[in-house]
Amino acid sequence: MDYRQEYEKWLREFADDAATVKELQDIAGDEKEIEDRFYTELAFGTAGMRGVLGAGTNRMNLYNVRRATKGFADYINAGNPSFKERGVVIAYDSRRMSPEFAKASALVLANEGIRAFLFDELRPVPVLSYAVRHLHAIAGIVITASHNPPQYNGYKVYWEDGAQMPPEYADQVLACIRANRYQDAVEMDENEAKAKGLLSIIGAKEVDDDYIAQERTLSVQPELMKTAGKELKIVYTPIHGSGNKPVRRILKEIGIENVYVVKEQELPDPNFSTVKVPNPEDPAAFTLAMKLADEVGADCIFGTDPDCDRVGIAVKDDEGKYYLMNGNQIGSTLLYYILKSRKALGTLPKNGAVCKSVVSTELARKIAESFGLVCFDTLTGFKWIANKIQQFEENGDYTFLFGFEESYGFLSSTFVRDKDGVNASLLIAEAAAWAKSQGKTLYDILQEIYKTYGYYVEKVVSVTLPGKDGLAKMQEIMKSLRANPPKDLAGKPILAVRDYLADTRTAADGTVTAAGLPKSDVLYFELEGGDWVCIRPSGTEPKIKLYVNTNDKDEQAAHAANDALVEACKKMLA
Repeated sequence: MDYRQEYEKWLREFADDAATVKELQDIAGDEKEIEDRFYTELAFGTAGMRGVLGAGTNRMNLYNVRRATKGFADYINAGNPSFKERGVVIAYDSRRMSPEFAKASALVLANEGIRAFLFDELRPVPVLSYAVRHLHAIAGIVITASHNPPQYNGYKVYWEDGAQMPPEYADQVLACIRANRYQDAVEMDENEAKAKGLLSIIGAKEVDDDYIAQERTLSVQPELMKTAGKELKIVYTPIHGSGNKPVRRILKEIGIENVYVVKEQELPDPNFSTVKVPNPEDPAAFTLAMKLADEVGADCIFGTDPDCDRVGIAVKDDEGKYYLMNGNQIGSTLLYYILKSRKALGTLPKNGAVCKSVVSTELARKIAESFGLVCFDTLTGFKWIANKIQQFEENGDYTFLFGFEESYGFLSSTFVRDKDGVNASLLIAEAAAWAKSQGKTLYDILQEIYKTYGYYVEKVVSVTLPGKDGLAKMQEIMKSLRANPPKDLAGKPILAVRDYLADTRTAADGTVTAAGLPKSDVLYFELEGGDWVCIRPSGTEPKIKLYVNTNDKDEQAAHAANDALVEACKKMLA
C-alpha cells in the first residue's frame, strides 16, 4: 500500500476521531507532508521508537503507542506464564502527550492480562531502570524523546535486567507489533484495571527512597563531603525535565548545602520555552544558568536533559569565561576522579573495569591503564555497557567501576543499567568539591589530565538527512564507503578499517581479522598516530554522524590535526 492509500485509510478507519481527521484534512494539499507521514511506519529498534508528534504511521500518536504496546504485550505473553504477574513498570517525562501515552500503555497491557506499574508523576530514565529490577518486573517502558526538540516524543522498552532491549529481542517485538492492526490494541477501563489488580500507581515511597539510598552508596569520598560539601556552590538546571526532584535530593543528602536551581527552568514545561532544544550539549541551554552562577559566585554549573539520563557541565576557565565540557571531557574527568580517589583510599579493586562506547575518547583507556585497569569498548547505546556489567557479574572476572558515552551519558553503579543523570550529578558535585579542597576547579582538573596523558580533541559532525530520500542517502553513503574506503584522510594513512556490520578489521596490508563487537552499521578508520574517524547512521534521528578524534602532546597540534580531519571527512561525505 502506498502512502496516499494509507492516508485515505486513516481518514476512513479513524473517522470517529475528530481531531485526527481534522489534522489529516488540514494537510490534504501538501503531498510532501502526506508522504512523510505515511511512506513508512515509525521505526522500532533497540532504542524503541521516536518521532514527531502527529497523525500518521510515521508519527508519534496514541494509535502507534497502543499498537506498539499490544505487540510488546504479545511478546511478553509468549514467554513464561509468570511474566504477566511480574508486570511492566511505566515511566514518563515532561514532554507533550507523555502522561497520556504512559496511561494508554498501562491500560493496553492490562487488557492483555499483564500487570502495569505506572508512576504517579514524571520520573527519570534511571529511576525506571532501577524500578524494573527493584520490583522484579519483567519489563519497563519509558515515554520520552530524551533531548530532542519539543515536537518529538518516544517510546523506549526495557527488559528484566533494567537495560534497553538488545537487537534480537527488539526484532521479535517488532514482528509482534507488525502482526497487529491498530484496532487490535484496546485499552481496559482504568477503574476496571485497578479493581482487577492490573494497574498499580507507584507513589514516592515505593521506589524513590530506595533508589536514592542506593545512589548515596556511590559517593566516593563521603568523609570529604562532610566538610567540602558545605563550601561548594552549584547552579543546577533540570531544563524543565524530570531531574529536578531526584538531583536536588541526592545533592542535599551527600552534603551539598549550596545548590541554586534556575527558577525559569525548574518546573516541567512540554514546550521547553526557555531553550531552542532541551539539550545539555547545547551552550544556549546554559544561558540562564550562567547568569545565575555569576550572581551567586558558583563553582560549577550542570544541567540534565528532560529524562535525566544525560548531564552537561559548564565551568570557568583560566580567563574567567564559561567553558562547556564535552561528553568525553566529563567522562574522562569523572573517571580520573574516581580512580585517583579510590587508589588513595585503598578501595580500588585490582580487577576493576571501565567501559566506553567505541565512538568515545581513547583518553579513557589511557587513564584506566595508568591505574592498572582494563578499558572495554562497546557499540553505541548504553544497553551494550549494561550487557558488559551483566557479563562481569555472571563471570566474576571484573568489577565494574565506570562507564560512559561521549553523548553525555555516565554510570558508576550496577543497580541501574542505563545512563544515570542523578548518579552523574553526585559524581560531578563530589569531583568539584574535591577540586575545590585543593584550590582547583574542574577545568583545572581537566588540564591536569591533559598534561599527564596528552591532549585529546574530539568533534562530532552530524549531517541531517530527513525523510524517505534521507534514509536512502544514508544507506548509499555507507554502501559507498564500504565498497571504496579511503586510503588516507588529511594526509594521514589509514592503518585499518573496522566494519562492524561485517565483523571485519581490514589492515592496510590486506590482513583481515574480526572487529570483535556485535554487528552494527558502523565504519571505523584507524589512522596513524592513534587518531581515528568513525561514521554511523544515528539510531534515533535522521542523521549520519562522523566522530573525529585526534591526540598530541601539544594542544595546538591536536586541534590543528582535528580541524584538518574534519574538513577531509566533509569532503569524503560530499
